[in-house]
Amino acid sequence: MKTCRPSSETSAAKITRQSQILSAKLQSLRTDLDPPEATKSLRTFKSREVATMLGIAGSTLRQMSLDGEGAMPERLENGRRSYTLAQVNEIRRYLAVKRPVEALEFLPRRRLGEKLQVIAVANFTGGSAKTTTTVHLAHYLALAGLRVLAIDLDPQASLSAMFGYQPEVDVIDNETVYAAIRYDDDNRRPIRDVIRNTYFDGIDLVPGNLELMEYEHETPHAIASGGGIFFRRLGAAINSVEEDYDVIVIDSSPQMGNLTAGALCAATSLLITVHPAMIDVASMNQFLAMVSDVMRVIEERGGILEHDFIRYVITRHNPNDVPQVNVVALLRSLFGEDVLAPAVVETTAIASAGLEKKSLYEIARGSVGRDTLTRALDSVDAVNLEIFNHLKSVWGRS
Repeated sequence: MKTCRPSSETSAAKITRQSQILSAKLQSLRTDLDPPEATKSLRTFKSREVATMLGIAGSTLRQMSLDGEGAMPERLENGRRSYTLAQVNEIRRYLAVKRPVEALEFLPRRRLGEKLQVIAVANFTGGSAKTTTTVHLAHYLALAGLRVLAIDLDPQASLSAMFGYQPEVDVIDNETVYAAIRYDDDNRRPIRDVIRNTYFDGIDLVPGNLELMEYEHETPHAIASGGGIFFRRLGAAINSVEEDYDVIVIDSSPQMGNLTAGALCAATSLLITVHPAMIDVASMNQFLAMVSDVMRVIEERGGILEHDFIRYVITRHNPNDVPQVNVVALLRSLFGEDVLAPAVVETTAIASAGLEKKSLYEIARGSVGRDTLTRALDSVDAVNLEIFNHLKSVWGRS
């Protein structure tokens, strides 16, 4: 019988060494992909894309450029115009002033009296595309002209990585949302101090890393010592920057812990991602049971949970897969309109973009097959548009 020989290196030392090797390699790869600053940047947009985003004719956009109205685009060697997202938003503001009757169409930010929307994206089932759903929604809303804050509550920090931050390198101690909700007064910081601007105009980020686990460890001790109502801390931090944003999207922790409880309490709306396979639906059932228990505890302790909407988002759906189609039909029969009508299709376009830590909105046409990208974008746009319409409905807009 073969036995394991003892090694001079302990398991802890080996894992630590391998973690450091991998971290250094990821940093090197990022530098190679984005020299010399090693930071992400957003692609520019062609005139046709910009006209579609603004809801105006291409000829109108060309005439604005000729007349010096709005932002002045870069002229490429082929004579075509190229716009940054910041320039697109500048044109939005210009058109909102020039055409006040259509101002909300051009610049749909929330108005006085319309409450901040806080959307928590949740599920602890692996492969449910929780982070992918979060980043695509944040990008979509920013492209529509809204001011978005993305909060990464996942200690694995996949959302932060999508915005170009390597959590163990770029996010040091006390620079996550933990800094704003921790229990020790001496080290607590306003959430505004840990909000970062991103390369994506209109989106700010509170990054995550493994220190978020400290909140999970410390909360039971705080409860035992009467250290306040833990599930209200995140909401209180968010309220302090309420005037700066239209929508906050939260990539929740994959565990049903104290961070997720805080997200449920802070949220005005809840999106639950689900991959339409029976094993994933069974896992989601356990997630819903745990959420139900947590919500009851919160309510018993004086918390108020009145979400404007709770919706299930079908992700990674193959409409040609009969078992998946049957699962989707089952969910719709059980939950009715609480399941979003469109679904995000399973496609290599999303997978390819993910390998580059990008959303579909960031990749240039030609980087994947045209038909594949169009099909993927159509499904993601449809899902995000329905969510956006729910937000506008909450704001009392038709």
